[in-house]
Amino acid sequence: MVKGFGRAREGNVNAGIGLGSSFFSEAPALRPRHLKPMPSFSGDLLDESQTHGDALVYLESGSAADLEDAARRLLSVMPVWRQRWKIGGFRKENRTQGGKWLARNPFHFTEGFGNPDSEREVVDRAVVVPGQGEPDWAEGGSYQVIRIVRFATDLWDRDSVDEQERIIGRRREGRWLDGTPGEEQPNFAADLHGKATPLDSHVRLAAPDRRNPPPMVRRSYSYDRGDGDSGLIFSCFQRDLVQGFETVQRRLEGESLAKYVLTIGGGYFFVPPPGDSWTESLLPS
Repeated sequence: MVKGFGRAREGNVNAGIGLGSSFFSEAPALRPRHLKPMPSFSGDLLDESQTHGDALVYLESGSAADLEDAARRLLSVMPVWRQRWKIGGFRKENRTQGGKWLARNPFHFTEGFGNPDSEREVVDRAVVVPGQGEPDWAEGGSYQVIRIVRFATDLWDRDSVDEQERIIGRRREGRWLDGTPGEEQPNFAADLHGKATPLDSHVRLAAPDRRNPPPMVRRSYSYDRGDGDSGLIFSCFQRDLVQGFETVQRRLEGESLAKYVLTIGGGYFFVPPPGDSWTESLLPS
């Protein structure tokens, strides 16, 4: 979860909440203007039992026991809520470097270099501001996308490291294929034909102009449920779903990475602004 977005802390557990479009079924005038059920994109195979929901509850802790206890207590105090789906994640080699949240994903690549390194830029990319046509209560909140993406790790690991790096468009540790350090921006315009970084590589399609990054902030987790079901819990925040996630997702159609990944669940949610003033509008006494 991004700092300040709908977060609270109880003991050793950070908690956050996001609201799905169905939460507003009886009060559509209060629904954030872009909020809708997450559509199925090219290549997706969405499992309805792991998709959508009235609300998303996020719990984070360094202790698995504390997480289980918090989840149990949460369900006990909200008996009218039925758990639709849940998934546990982790961030391997999780660290902050140069103000960025980095971790290694199940494909062995360090990710997170594309995130902003200042809180001001986080706000500029992700926080709803006045004048965007949103209901008053939503100003200061953010749209969150969750995608449960299964990785074909066995198939992936048959490829050479060099081939994997050309598919992603970076070295495993984050350095760009043209030699640019990971924390700097490569000049794709000087590589028009993709000799250094293939034109169908993941990072090149996701952000063809790295000097003007996509207007979103990522915070993803790895997962492993056994029996070959492992991958990434992709999570991103933005002030506009169309300009943020959806634009990037449609650019990724046809990428060389597609045969190694399969999105099976997740949803669109709206994370309320910090504080509890929004509850007066949505949860009248």
